[in-house]
Amino acid sequence: MKKSIWPSTVNGTITAPPSKSVAQRAIALASMAIGQSEIISVGNSDDVIAAIEVCKALCAKIDVKTDRLLISGGLSLPRVPLNLGESGLSVRMLSAIAATLDGEVVLTGHGSLLNRPMNIVENSLNPLCEYCRTNNGKLPITVKGPLKGGKITIDGSISSQILTGILMASPYAKNDVVINVENLQSRPYIDITIGMMKYFGIDVENRDYKEFRIKSGQQYQPRNYKVEGDWSGASFLLVAAAIAGKVRVENLQISSSQADKAIINALIYAGAKVSVNDNHIEVSEHQLNGFHFDATHCPDLFPPLVALASHCIGETRILGVSRLRVKESDRAATLLEEFSKMGIELKVEGELMIIKGGKPQSAKVCSHGDHRIAMATATAALAGEGIVEIDGVESVTKSYPDFFVDLSKVIS
Repeated sequence: MKKSIWPSTVNGTITAPPSKSVAQRAIALASMAIGQSEIISVGNSDDVIAAIEVCKALCAKIDVKTDRLLISGGLSLPRVPLNLGESGLSVRMLSAIAATLDGEVVLTGHGSLLNRPMNIVENSLNPLCEYCRTNNGKLPITVKGPLKGGKITIDGSISSQILTGILMASPYAKNDVVINVENLQSRPYIDITIGMMKYFGIDVENRDYKEFRIKSGQQYQPRNYKVEGDWSGASFLLVAAAIAGKVRVENLQISSSQADKAIINALIYAGAKVSVNDNHIEVSEHQLNGFHFDATHCPDLFPPLVALASHCIGETRILGVSRLRVKESDRAATLLEEFSKMGIELKVEGELMIIKGGKPQSAKVCSHGDHRIAMATATAALAGEGIVEIDGVESVTKSYPDFFVDLSKVIS
């Protein structure tokens, strides 16, 4: 599906969507807890829907209401392979959780997920369970429990998602689990995981993000939990305000552990006017200048940061390019390709992406099936000098189905 974006002014108030990352964790934790949990405000993104369906297949009872889920937990072996859609978090997280069951479970997906590397799942889980196998490092994944426990070492340089899964599964291992982690990236996501585990009744000992200790025999407890707003999706709205007007985004917690909260720092570095409050952020347009930013621990910010940088005077340098290679697309290559079509000069030098600011021009661009590329090109086009036609805008359903609806509410 195609959509055209005209140069526009934005002004208004938007409520940030629920965090799909937090929602997926909450669904999994509640599904492991014996008793009924209520998870409020999970949203309707594709990744969240996939997590719900897979936990149902694992025999959790989930009653979907208008604005909440009622989850009666307790997992057992599924009768069919588990399809995680295109959710990288869910497949890595639920592979570990499935390994707590006494039997074989197959996990698969579709679309871009079929091409994303799963070696880290195989290498990390094999020492803990009977076996974990992949298809030459890709989906499907086959795991066979039970989870034995013990001491393992995992590589945290590619993704923290398998660590999240093992942490969440470890209380149900036969023995205590000790996880040594080398070169951990995306630490804020591990803070989210550990914080949510604690809320659901589980203690994790974190030794400076290099070693984690989890005692076996702990049990998740049912809880009522409200999913916080999503800084990842909201970052595009905040950038839109910085380049094209003024927007207030509600349902954002400044105390959040979400890594993408760092968009506030980037906006300040660039020179935007930013007002930070307890439950909302207000950003307004101002002269923007090139900035330097380390996105190593928040790689999902690259697309909105490139949209922001495309309107800055001078050169912007963003660190952390290697974290982009195994997303829904090769985001480094995709950002270069699509923003170049709009007349923005980008280049990559090692770990740095360098963007020369200007004004996006009229162009026909493609999302490459990547939700964040669709949102980034649309955001940049708002303050450009011509119409930008985006092919593949349906990809936003993965994380922020109402993005274009919300954007239209503030366009004037």
